[in-house]
Amino acid sequence: MSGRGWKASDELLRLLRAVGRASLAYDIQDSHSGNMAVRWKDERGQERIVITATGSQKGDLEPSQICFLSAEGTDFGYYKASSETDIHARILALPGVGASMHAHVKELTAVTMNDAPKPSRPPDFAPVDTLGYHHLGRAVPVDWFAVPSGSAEMTRTVPDRLAARPLTVIYGHGAVAKGRTLQEAFFLLCVANNAGAVVRSMDRLGVDVESLREKIRNGPAGRFAPPPPAYEIDGDERCDFPEEEEILREFLKAGHRIFESRLSPFHTGSMSVRGVDSMLYAPKASMPADLRGPLLKVPLAPDAADGPEVKVHKAIYAASDFQTVMHCHIPEAEASAHFSYPGETGPCDRIIPVDAEGSFLYLAVPVLPPDFTPAELVGFLHDYKMAVVRGGGVWAVGTQSLSEVLHHPSSLREICHYRIAARERGLDLRRMEPAKARRW
Repeated sequence: MSGRGWKASDELLRLLRAVGRASLAYDIQDSHSGNMAVRWKDERGQERIVITATGSQKGDLEPSQICFLSAEGTDFGYYKASSETDIHARILALPGVGASMHAHVKELTAVTMNDAPKPSRPPDFAPVDTLGYHHLGRAVPVDWFAVPSGSAEMTRTVPDRLAARPLTVIYGHGAVAKGRTLQEAFFLLCVANNAGAVVRSMDRLGVDVESLREKIRNGPAGRFAPPPPAYEIDGDERCDFPEEEEILREFLKAGHRIFESRLSPFHTGSMSVRGVDSMLYAPKASMPADLRGPLLKVPLAPDAADGPEVKVHKAIYAASDFQTVMHCHIPEAEASAHFSYPGETGPCDRIIPVDAEGSFLYLAVPVLPPDFTPAELVGFLHDYKMAVVRGGGVWAVGTQSLSEVLHHPSSLREICHYRIAARERGLDLRRMEPAKARRW
């Protein structure tokens, strides 16, 4: 049964357009690529499968480019629906799944390609960053298909992969993710692309990725900081301080910049502003336009129910006069934290800028081990205003505003970009670094 008479509600259209625009901003789609599918109820309470039309521009969808199919008896291939409609229908039939999404996740696609003769079964992708490891699992399957778009083989394999996993890779053609909501599926695709970006940056730096993977397999607890929070699907519109219009605008503006500048994947990281006895807190700091996350008011006093992320914010405020804190997951910084100089056996303990602006602002950025203590982190933040935790992201602080603290991770991404580029060109980083930065 098809839905020729259906119309997309304003709410549905806004959601699909918002995720489509965010996909373009995060560069995991081209102008017309990918597709999105959700279970959706109409005003009569009837549930349908909704899927974007083939070849449509997802960030500028028109109502006519949204196709409705019966959830009970999907008419595969109907109308202008994606050629992968039958795949999405099978994914949406899995228990607890409310949405699925296919994106081209360029970074992950690039690092899972090989030159082995085809057909073949490519090796699984093993994330080496904390977000990828904890949200995607130890190994993400990669499958090669003779026809990698809408084929019968894909229709069998992709949903079977997703029955036990959040995301799977189609060799040379991106990834497919499932979610309870479309936002969760998009979150997983952004985390997957970030995991690919970490590995790609490590390759460019000459980091021994396979050796790191072996160490993670043998002892993951020693390679990562406390795990990131699980993805929550409820409460994204919650705001505990709507009357604070100026600071509310600052949170949203900073969240947009974190996402658009790729300082952290969608709905990851965190940021806060100190109050007298509470802090204003965004647990999903990376927020594109129209896809915001919760904005909470949290007591500064420690609470037994606090998760690891909130605990660090509170520990920093308890031991300092800082007014703002930000935590991001920058792929170039994570890769740089594992870099070893030629002739040295262990990873570096600092990232030293080799570009003009980075050197002017920061002589060095310290790198802490995964098992850092809050006291150690606060000590480094006092001296450097920013620190990288190997296997745990970037922490930064400010004395005034969110705009001030945002400058630190934004600068660090550029610092790492130039170091990676120099190493890729075969330049000697030691010769490019100021000598005093090694002692500071």
